[in-house]
Amino acid sequence: MDLRLKDKLALVSASTAGIGFAIADALLHEGAKVIVNGRSQQSVEAALKELANSKHGTAVGFAGDLSKADAAQELARQYPDVQILVNNLGIYEPKAFEEISDDDWLNIFEVNVLSGIRLARLFLPSMRKANWGRIVFISSESGVQIPAEMIHYGMTKTAQLAISRGLAETVAGTGITVNTILPGPTKSRGVEEFVDNLAKGEKKSANEVEKEFFQKVRPTSLIKRFATPEEVASLVTYISSPLASATTGAALRVDGGVIKSAF
Repeated sequence: MDLRLKDKLALVSASTAGIGFAIADALLHEGAKVIVNGRSQQSVEAALKELANSKHGTAVGFAGDLSKADAAQELARQYPDVQILVNNLGIYEPKAFEEISDDDWLNIFEVNVLSGIRLARLFLPSMRKANWGRIVFISSESGVQIPAEMIHYGMTKTAQLAISRGLAETVAGTGITVNTILPGPTKSRGVEEFVDNLAKGEKKSANEVEKEFFQKVRPTSLIKRFATPEEVASLVTYISSPLASATTGAALRVDGGVIKSAF
């Protein structure tokens, strides 16, 4: 299927590894020009080298912490006409509620929520001028089923749902769509390292740890395994395309059935 993404300019924040990297790779395979972002020049260059095998699109790099206003503004100065914005930047940290400080709340909000708001605000004018654009927020099933072990993270993922829907309302009747993707437990680099370390500590295999996770921590999962970043990227790539023009203001799940609802 041709997703008609050839030469579309896309920005995927935090795209040097994990879900962001898989999204960048999938967009490149559809012929898009993708801005690969990471906090360090070293990580960006390593990702670009790995993505060089794509024979369809073009990858360029931008090193900078996009949770900071100055970095976001510099990116918009260099690439003012971003057509597809994928807000993937995010952090998480398991922490008991009583131990989450004011600074912790503010920091996770700035990184997970405000970064996407700021980038959308910077690129929306050019999208309006072209009467075409795609804004995608990478949220989480944790925005619907708040995890007790990291309530502050769940809060930011819920906030993304509200922002995405509200922003979609503001561009009603245009060629711009705004949607949120809700991945479930996904085998990103951080999760893979966590599972491997836990397996070593408990003298179990990674497969055993994964099986126990879905028995005890996410028992509502229907696939009973971690999704791959590529499985998430497939949905993001489609929703970023002209073929998805009738889908906007939506919260789209690629959660493995973790959310126990038909809607």
